[in-house]
Amino acid sequence: MLTDIEIAQSAKLRPITEIAEKIGIDEEYLIPYGKYKAKIDLEYLNTLKDKKDGKLILVTAINPTPAGEGKTTVTVSLGQAMQHIGKKAVIALREPSLGPVFGIKGGAAGGGYSQVLPMEDINLHFTGDMHAITSANNLLCAMLDNHLQQGNELGIDPRRILIKRCVDMNDRALRNIVIGLGGQINGVPREDGFIITVASEIMAILCLSSDLCDLKNRLANMLVAYTYSGEPVFARQLKAEGAMALLLKDAINPNLVQTLEGSPVLMHGGPFANIAHGCNSVVATKLALKLGDYAITEAGFGADLGAEKFFDIKCRIAGLKPSCAVIVATVRALKYNGGVPKADLSAENIDALKKGILNLKTHIENVRKFGVTPIVAINRFGTDTQAELSTLISYCEELGVKAVISEGFTKGGEGAAELAKAVCEIADSADTENFKPIYELDASIKDKLSRIAAEIYRADGVDYSPAANKAIENIEKLGLGGLPVCVAKTQYSLSDDPKKLGKPEGFRIQVKDVRLSAGAGFVVVLLGDIMTMPGLPKTPAAVNMDITEDGKITGLF
Repeated sequence: MLTDIEIAQSAKLRPITEIAEKIGIDEEYLIPYGKYKAKIDLEYLNTLKDKKDGKLILVTAINPTPAGEGKTTVTVSLGQAMQHIGKKAVIALREPSLGPVFGIKGGAAGGGYSQVLPMEDINLHFTGDMHAITSANNLLCAMLDNHLQQGNELGIDPRRILIKRCVDMNDRALRNIVIGLGGQINGVPREDGFIITVASEIMAILCLSSDLCDLKNRLANMLVAYTYSGEPVFARQLKAEGAMALLLKDAINPNLVQTLEGSPVLMHGGPFANIAHGCNSVVATKLALKLGDYAITEAGFGADLGAEKFFDIKCRIAGLKPSCAVIVATVRALKYNGGVPKADLSAENIDALKKGILNLKTHIENVRKFGVTPIVAINRFGTDTQAELSTLISYCEELGVKAVISEGFTKGGEGAAELAKAVCEIADSADTENFKPIYELDASIKDKLSRIAAEIYRADGVDYSPAANKAIENIEKLGLGGLPVCVAKTQYSLSDDPKKLGKPEGFRIQVKDVRLSAGAGFVVVLLGDIMTMPGLPKTPAAVNMDITEDGKITGLF
């Protein structure tokens, strides 16, 4: 069986100019980065303002497990399948981070015969967006520390600096550091640390900005520290937003690439799905809606995190109204949710499947609460038995939800043709006026979180630490309590405990802290310890990667 990279390297890519022409992008707005990838000048979106939008389709999933779900693979195969059945669709995806690529999670370009190409470039430096975000973030940090060194006119308290430096790599040794050592000439000594680039607020800002002006305003509104007297300090007070926006002037332009079958893909931005909103950029999604009759996008992790934030944050900020939500599930993952160890998932186990299906049922119910019609995509694995597949399909039918088997990994677009037909049928008949976020913005921060906890997680209540209560009080004093809530919690469970699989009951969620992302425009609520700088595993994926003398990359998935 061929590996992902072997499949990708055997594919014949089309010139990116041909992909652009196929979806009507004027050549003057195309900024090529070699033969097979390009950026699209953001000004092009303004030329399409009078063009009718296509149908917005969200791909989400059950809670992720070690068994794998293949959400991106299904997203890519669905886009390819649209092409198979004669529909004009554009896929909008997130960019991968180098940290997971060299760590354990892998890339973000799909798999098997449903991949985005050129996968080597995408999973490595791509068009430099991650580096631009890293530079902008670290420029702000450097300017803040320079302000301390040059007299600290604003009276910034070095113990209350919120912004951290970032690097797009898994490096646990950088989580907690001390800077400014070595004497007065080397700065003011203080505790600091690094986060991974995709966890930077600037990544979230880039992905929620509508244009360059909006980007600059959001950068200016970043809360970076507090003064000795407890007053907030924003990036605009350091006069940093202009230079930061300058570093991001190219990064805000969406990237155009293609699938194995030549379907167009806009791949742009990649915020963490558990610390941020976990969706690709607003501008890429809006462009996909203008260029295709169907825009297919995805949200990170399970529907309790990714879809909820997509609906409550991204759709609200960007004025989007989805027509359909595809929930990806696998027999293996549902059996895992039913208590089967990973090593035993290949054996048929109908009882465990029925027990684990409750996780899928909850996500189906949750999607419906937003006024969006769900459809279940069963990402088929070779070990799935017919009895298991029939059980899953019948269960969905009882819930009034259509379930379709997808074989995009092994068959590409052809393997997802039936799924594409079913999705189009739902999207074409959808009344998007039924769409509604789960909470109102004018509710208090605690009321918004209580609504999410009860309706999405099915928790019995919410408990707050003293630090969280104090943080909420400070945010509301700043007049920013009306922002959306972005919950940071484990992706592995509907609860805040990763060990509670399936559909947990009888639990309360515990709020450890609350942080303000004023530039991005949301309040981050932390349920437990969320890692913003991952570490490498005992055997990183990097040890299997190499490049030959003739430049051929090996071991990249």
